[in-house]
Amino acid sequence: MFNKTILAIDCQKEAERVQRFIREQVFTHFKCKGTVVGLSGGIDSALVSTLCVLALGKEKVLGLILPERESNPISKIYAYNHAQKLGITVEGVDITPHLEALGTYRTRNQVIKKIFPEFDDTYKFHITLPQNLLEKDRLSYHILTIHSPHNEIESKRLSASEWLEISSAQNTKQRMRMINLYQHAERINYLVAGTTNKSEVIQGFYMKHGDGGVDIEPIAHLYKTQVYQLSKYLGVTDEIINRPPSPDTYSLPVTDEQFYFCMPYELADFLLYAYERHIPEDQVAETLQLSVEQIRRAFKDFKAKENATWHLRVLPPTLKAGDRV
Repeated sequence: MFNKTILAIDCQKEAERVQRFIREQVFTHFKCKGTVVGLSGGIDSALVSTLCVLALGKEKVLGLILPERESNPISKIYAYNHAQKLGITVEGVDITPHLEALGTYRTRNQVIKKIFPEFDDTYKFHITLPQNLLEKDRLSYHILTIHSPHNEIESKRLSASEWLEISSAQNTKQRMRMINLYQHAERINYLVAGTTNKSEVIQGFYMKHGDGGVDIEPIAHLYKTQVYQLSKYLGVTDEIINRPPSPDTYSLPVTDEQFYFCMPYELADFLLYAYERHIPEDQVAETLQLSVEQIRRAFKDFKAKENATWHLRVLPPTLKAGDRV
């Protein structure tokens, strides 16, 4: 029956199950010596690295911290603190020069300057979605907000082409991180452990050949709220647990809620659970104290994101032998 305890897990059993999965994948299937985990200073990577240590031992886990010039400085601090607590080897690589060589910042800034001519490297910016998803039917469009050195804030709606130009440049950040993770992993015969959770998998909130380009996904079966449950049980530090989840890809801070989900994870996970299992809308509405219309709006948004990101969850389409072209 759908209720507000439906996402509660037995943390001890779940931790043991994930550890068995990690050991089996590393030693039996991949025949590797350990794992590399990209440490972002967020809760997902903190949990995955903790589980890897419990499964393999701290000497078989390498933490890699991959900041760039627009990363939140606190991310690196939290990541190093976490690695030190686990006792694992940690390496840091500033990927800014790689991104500059690719033209990431230059290409993106050229687009922003067409919208805000005054924009330059002294400004900060982020991109969000409208946050009234449950309140009324609306189009899903992206909003660019810039923050000047003089604390002036301006926002404008992006066209579809402007969003694609900016996001294609921004996406090189996640892909450059994955290049570095594999370079380090292959050098020492480790595999790359991913940090994507189920809430992100269902909605396609990860990057093809970026944070989605990994060898194993130890927590992709856990909703974000379950990630929090298991992290608290395993002693992940409060500074990470209490930190608002963020993609940490824009110079101006933005949360996952503002950037993609348009609702708190605490609500989104219940709705995603109901959406996946086709639980009647009136039952969901009664349990969550929302209207049926709000449930329908949420499900409509879920379906749109699921349809738009289907290709992330499958192998690239191919022809079968003998198929006619």
